[in-house]
Amino acid sequence: MPKPYAFKLEKVLDFRKQIEEQARLALAEAHKLHTEHKKVVFEIEEKKKNNQKKEYEKLSADDLWLWRQYDDALTKDLYSAQNRLKQLALNLQKCRTEAVQKSKDRKLLEKLKENQAKKYYEEENLKEQKEYDEMATLRFKSKTF
Repeated sequence: MPKPYAFKLEKVLDFRKQIEEQARLALAEAHKLHTEHKKVVFEIEEKKKNNQKKEYEKLSADDLWLWRQYDDALTKDLYSAQNRLKQLALNLQKCRTEAVQKSKDRKLLEKLKENQAKKYYEEENLKEQKEYDEMATLRFKSKTF
């Protein structure tokens, strides 16, 4: 019976698994931030829509000035929130790309391990078969006439 296969790069494989897990966690965090900020943008858009629905014809000059200031502030907030959302989307895409790359690296090393293990067991089986053939040849006694 052949001894179990020992992959020489097992520590590298473990390290790549760890790096892949870290990349997945970073991706999850980026996705969470992106989703939360989407909600913030949506809330600002809703505030802006609700503010624009008000009847500003009935407002006094002071209230109209306040309304305009509030509308300008909402517009600036919306613009900065949308820019931040774009940055978070880029970061999310970057994290996704990194996670995919780390996964590919790990899978490549695992495939190498599988191929080497398969080759190792085939060679071990061949050696074992040769040993059995040799023993059978040595034990065989031909009948003399």
